[in-house]
Amino acid sequence: MSVSPSSIAPQTPVLIGVSSVTERAEDPLEIGEPLALMERALREAAADAGAPKLLAEIDSIWMPRGFWAYSDPGRLLAEKCGSTAVRSVIADVGILQTTILGEAATALAQGRGEVAVILGAEARDRASRLQRAGREVPLTEQTDGKPDETMTPDAEIMGQFEIDLGLITPTIQYAMIDNALRFHEGQTMEAHRAELGALWGDFNKVAVANEDAWNRTPMSSDEIVTPTPDNRMLAYPYTKSLVSQWNVNQASCLILCTYAKAKALGLDESRFVYPLAVADSEYMVTLSERGEIHRSPGFALAGERALEYVRCGLEEIDLFELYSCFPAAVRIQQRELGLDPAQRATQTGGMTFGGGPLNNFVLQSWAKMVERMRAESAAYGMVTAVSGLLTKQGVSVLGREPSVVFGHEKVTEAARQQTSTVRVDREAQGRARVAAYTVSHDRNAAQGVPLICDFEDGLRTLRVVADEALAEEGAREELCGREVELGPEGAVRFL
Repeated sequence: MSVSPSSIAPQTPVLIGVSSVTERAEDPLEIGEPLALMERALREAAADAGAPKLLAEIDSIWMPRGFWAYSDPGRLLAEKCGSTAVRSVIADVGILQTTILGEAATALAQGRGEVAVILGAEARDRASRLQRAGREVPLTEQTDGKPDETMTPDAEIMGQFEIDLGLITPTIQYAMIDNALRFHEGQTMEAHRAELGALWGDFNKVAVANEDAWNRTPMSSDEIVTPTPDNRMLAYPYTKSLVSQWNVNQASCLILCTYAKAKALGLDESRFVYPLAVADSEYMVTLSERGEIHRSPGFALAGERALEYVRCGLEEIDLFELYSCFPAAVRIQQRELGLDPAQRATQTGGMTFGGGPLNNFVLQSWAKMVERMRAESAAYGMVTAVSGLLTKQGVSVLGREPSVVFGHEKVTEAARQQTSTVRVDREAQGRARVAAYTVSHDRNAAQGVPLICDFEDGLRTLRVVADEALAEEGAREELCGREVELGPEGAVRFL
C-alpha cells in the first residue's frame, strides 16, 4: 500500500545514497589506503543521492572498526568534506553492524541530527602485497584524536579453554558448527558436501554478475568443495573457496537523512529506501558452552520480531542478504528464520566471492540491497548480521515505503531464556560422546582433530587429537555421535 507523502513524519529516516568501492591494480601503490577508499565511497554515495553538497551538512559519522590504526577517521573525513560539527562514532569488533544502523536511524528519528553517514573500508590486499614485496605501506598517521563515542561489546566471543587449545580461528569453530548441524539432521557426508557446493555455487553465480564483487571468477559447485593445491582444505569440510575472503580493497557507504531534509534538498523520492526495523540479540555464549551447537535461537527471535514490527510475513520479503562468513552461518540462518533453502540468500555473492572486509561487509550488503530494491521495485529486503562465532545475531528490514515508524529492538533477554547452555570442565574424564568436530589443517592454530565431547550427566569438555589416521577418518566418516574414552593429559580413545 502506497503511503501518502503528507502522512510521512518529518523525522522519518531514509536511505538516500549508497556506494560500494572495489579497487584493484597491478601496482598496489595505485590502490587507496582505507581512508582514501572511505572518502571515495562517501563522495560516490553523495553523488548517488543526487546531492554532493550534502557532505558539508553531515551531523554524524558511524564506522565499524577495521584493521586500520586511525584514531578517529570520521573526523578526518568530515574535515575533507567541509563538515565542521560532526559527531564521530566507532563500533569496535564485536558490535553488530545492524546495531550501528539501528542507533544511527534512531538518532535521526529522535531529532538528534538530520544527516548520518555509515561507512567502512579495508585494504588488506594492498597491504599484504606491499609487505610481501618488502615495500613500505603508505598510510595516513592519526593518533592524536578520539571519536566522540566508542561502542564496545560487553563480553568475549571466545572462551579461554578454546583459546588455550588453539581453537582460535573462525574457520575451525564454524566447521565444527557445520558438522554438528549435519549430524543433527541425519545428513550423510556426501549429501552435506553437495549442499555446501550448491549453496556456495549459487553465491558464486551472483558474484560473477555483481560488478562490485571481489572475485568474479566462475566456479562450479564441485570445484568449490573439492580440495586442490589452489583450493586447499582448511578445516573439514571447508576448503578455501568456502570461507570468507578478507584480503580485499573495498569500501561501502550509506547516507541517511530525515525525510524532511530529503524533501528540502529536492531529492528524487522514487530512489528512497527506508530502514523499517532492526532487531538484535546481544546474548553472548561461547561455542563450547552452547547446549545445542547446531542452533542460534537469537536469529529466530530477531527475525520474528523484525517481521512482527514491520507487519509482514517472511514470504513478503522479496530480497535477502544473509550474513555469509561461512556456510554454517547461512545454513543455520535459513533454518532459524524458516527460509526455504531454494530462496536466493545473497545479492552480493557473499563474503567468499563478493568480498568480506573484516567488520564492514554488512555495509556492502545494504548498499547492494538498496540498488537491487530500486532496480526491481522490491517492496521489502532483509539483511542480517553476525558478530563472532554466531555469537550475536541481527536482522534488518528495508522497505520502499515508510509503512511503520522505524524501530530498533533488542531480543537479548528472550534469547537468554531460549538458549540452552552446558558447563565445560577442562579436566573431565570418562566415557563421552562426540557432539562436534573438525579436521584442522590450520598453519597458525590447532592442527589435528578438535573434538567437543558431551557426558551423560550434561558436562562437556574439549580435546584436540593429533592423530593422522583419525584425521583421515574424520574427513571420510562421521565422528559425531561416536563414543570416546577420555583419559588424563588429553588422552582420547575412540570406542
